[in-house]
Amino acid sequence: MAARRKARLRALDVLFEADQRSMDPIVVLKAKMGRANPPVGEYAVTVVEGVVAHAERIDEVLSTYSMGWTIERMPAVDRAALRIATWELLHADDVPDHVAISEAVEIVQELSTDESPTFVNGLLARISELKETLRA
Repeated sequence: MAARRKARLRALDVLFEADQRSMDPIVVLKAKMGRANPPVGEYAVTVVEGVVAHAERIDEVLSTYSMGWTIERMPAVDRAALRIATWELLHADDVPDHVAISEAVEIVQELSTDESPTFVNGLLARISELKETLRA
């Protein structure tokens, strides 16, 4: 498994746990960094910090383009994967859009509902199409 894939999964784990426990993701991240074996990678830290720094805008974008789905109604794994991929689409210029989208789709395909891959793919494709407008 590629290093960035592992980092995305670690970031998803942090965001998912924080969401489920109603905790600050940075607190969860620091706790995991203190006891993780293997250590939490640099890209996982970057992703979590990026998602937290842009959380309000990311959730606004997801809410706006999710076509009838509120953030709260989405499965928690989907929500975390969408937040990671949306951050990558809008803020991680070194990650090609198709990589951010396909990684999120693969993650929810493995960890979430049967409907999740189609939903995640469609929502992220729309965000990718509007990326330049959404960045402004």
